Amino acid sequence: MNTNEALTNEVLIHHLTAFGNNDLEEILKDYTEESQVWTPNGPLKGLAAISQFFADYFVAIPTGSAFTMKQLTVSHHVGYVAWASDSAIAQIPMGTDTFFLEGDKIKFHTVADYRITK
Repeated sequence: MNTNEALTNEVLIHHLTAFGNNDLEEILKDYTEESQVWTPNGPLKGLAAISQFFADYFVAIPTGSAFTMKQLTVSHHVGYVAWASDSAIAQIPMGTDTFFLEGDKIKFHTVADYRITK
């Protein structure tokens, strides 16, 4: 694993751990005001919009929900995860995220999931 991949992997592990703990403060440490999260509902830019996005996500996937990591791949400054989750609120048989890093911050993040609301 080269230096870029090691740093990308470190940021992804931090992000995934913070997400699993529904720790918004820790998640936001991975982003900047210039960061963008691209969703099926359109792009979100800046910490306020990204914060609201994750706050909404935590409703569907609260801490303690079943979560399966199907794939985690890192190449240079790009990371990809495929996952599934199940909670009292929603079943998500497939979700994907792609992260493009600049240094130790997520510059662009794409996210999509197939969600079945219970």
